[in-house]
Amino acid sequence: MSNETPQIKVEIREKLGTKYAQRLRKNGRLPASIYGLGAEPISVSIDEKDIITHLRHGSHVMELDNGDGSPATVLVKDLQFGYLGDNLIHVDFARVNLTQIVTVNTKLNIVGQPTQSSTPGAMLEIIRPEIEIECMVKDIPGEITADLSTVEEVFTIGDLILPEGVRATLDEVRHIAHITIIQEEVEEPDVDGPEDDAATPEVIGGDATADEESSEGDSE
Repeated sequence: MSNETPQIKVEIREKLGTKYAQRLRKNGRLPASIYGLGAEPISVSIDEKDIITHLRHGSHVMELDNGDGSPATVLVKDLQFGYLGDNLIHVDFARVNLTQIVTVNTKLNIVGQPTQSSTPGAMLEIIRPEIEIECMVKDIPGEITADLSTVEEVFTIGDLILPEGVRATLDEVRHIAHITIIQEEVEEPDVDGPEDDAATPEVIGGDATADEESSEGDSE
């Protein structure tokens, strides 16, 4: 791992259920679960600001200390968010050992611009801000740099320089970013032109036939 594994203190949750989970969140803590490696699952709570800070720094692996003298090395396995999707409400951790091979999503640090980005109408599209990788727990990077200045218009997974021991799970030809040229629409002249009013002559004086019948009736 590129950074030292963060250590976080957790507290065992004696009471479970929605009501107690809501009470935890009001007090700045999040409910969490720890499972895996043949051990019994346990329910804990964790400081909300603490875990969010580590997640924003790209930490996948952590050591959770519940005060029993044996911190558990865990992998962040699942994050649950509220119905609006903007607040973290629960975390699942899986126990791992450092040489275990795992599959995780790692964010990309995208820098530079393709050489074709200066073309008139060029627009840079980021297709994948993160990629799925496979590696040992100890080799999980905090992020992977994608230097777009090394290509003309398309940057693929195969263009990434991956750390030793890290493998991308998707095909190398998959795009991470590319340049799209936006063509300006040219308005075509109206070849038909406006409707010719002369083509539909206006009848002055109303219905001629009705006028004739009226005249005949008057003469009788």
